Amino acid sequence: MMDGASGKATPGLRLPAVHTLLAAEACQPLVAEFGREQTVNVLREVLARLRESLVNGGAPDTSQAAVLAALAERLRDANRSHMRRLFNLTGTVLHTNLGRALLPDVAVQAVADALRWPMNLEWDLETGKRGDRDTLVEEHLLKLTGAEAVTIVNNNAAAVLLMLNTVAMGREVIVSRGELVEIGGAFRIPDVMTRAGATLVEVGATNRTHEKDYDAAAGEKTALMMKVHCSNYAITGFTKEVTLEELVPLARKHGIPVAVDLGSGTLVDLEQYGLPHEPTVRETIAAGADLVTFSGDKLLGGPQCGIIAGRKDLIAAIKKNPLKRALRVGKLTLAALEPVLALYHAPDLLADRLTTLRLLTRPAASMRRLAERLLPAVQGALGDTYTVTAEPMQSQIGSGALPVDNLPSYGLAIRSAPATRGNPLGVLERRLRDLPVPVIGRIKDDALWLDLRCLEEAHAAEFEAQLTDLGRA
Repeated sequence: MMDGASGKATPGLRLPAVHTLLAAEACQPLVAEFGREQTVNVLREVLARLRESLVNGGAPDTSQAAVLAALAERLRDANRSHMRRLFNLTGTVLHTNLGRALLPDVAVQAVADALRWPMNLEWDLETGKRGDRDTLVEEHLLKLTGAEAVTIVNNNAAAVLLMLNTVAMGREVIVSRGELVEIGGAFRIPDVMTRAGATLVEVGATNRTHEKDYDAAAGEKTALMMKVHCSNYAITGFTKEVTLEELVPLARKHGIPVAVDLGSGTLVDLEQYGLPHEPTVRETIAAGADLVTFSGDKLLGGPQCGIIAGRKDLIAAIKKNPLKRALRVGKLTLAALEPVLALYHAPDLLADRLTTLRLLTRPAASMRRLAERLLPAVQGALGDTYTVTAEPMQSQIGSGALPVDNLPSYGLAIRSAPATRGNPLGVLERRLRDLPVPVIGRIKDDALWLDLRCLEEAHAAEFEAQLTDLGRA
């Protein structure tokens, strides 16, 4: 065997040949699964690492079985999806970093069908001619919102951008200073206003805005009066807000349309399910808003998308904007959105059928029973280094919805034993993330909290089964 660095023979290097390994019976399933070319390339990488270890004085196992085992592991690692399913035990139901709303089974099946088959995405089956993809969900949305027309884009940020660019490019938009929000990813109303080609006119103060402020700012260059629902923060104390009901008559006096960005828009009154009130799209349209933008993947409980609802003439202009094509949604989004919207026509069944609402309305007693059942298994897997207790917790809705409202929850609190050195909670948090199905909790107040709101009974057994891996780690 030759030393790759010097070209001289190096004693003790006895690596199996590539052709010998490829011909081995144990290698054939790898070739069948991953292809010959990829298998050969990765095999050469494995052999190169072993050779380097030997040259540097190491003593790795160079048997055929060991090399093929390393080959199998590296091939599977290289082909493992970077997007993995996990257990969300953070206590945040609509967690932006974990994908927000979980889709109900009817939507999952619809997406699977759209993946496997050609669909009438833009084909009118009645006329046999090209159609409009928005019509696939239009009827549902018109009934649920009371709007004259709707259109769909890829998220709510895109909806706001497209609306402003269409209606207000080169003109002014009046917004209260108390509503110049920033959402995740540094999306700020002033910045998107600039990108849309509109000029922002700020009125009022951060905590108090009056009707006279809007009235004084309105002029010939005004294209819109806009309200932005502060869904991800709240201003309290000495405050004054001009409500939509107050703003609409003022805007009508000046002949100016009113737009409302609801952000985490909801299609039903959440109070009927025991949750805090959030303005609905229907309420907003009924109050006189000419255009309303909202998300599909937050409180609505559907796929990521942005929906613009409102006056027919304004929606028609928005759909003609060249940006609409750049921001439109594909067949998978529409395939998922339609069955989710259909669930809303049976509001008495919605809390059971819509995954997001089911998780938000889950009773704390149910989570308490689950916590008490799982506690012995978790404690047994962790050993004496940690103490596990079942405790009440506070969940939150997430994704900017109802930021000051918490939901009574229950889960497991894990604390390190006294006098334990190092960072045991940080180590455990990493071990949980390394499980076959990663577990994501949160560390706060010297404890690792596993909120069970989003762990339903159907998946509890799988969670418990992998605790053996945690114990081995």
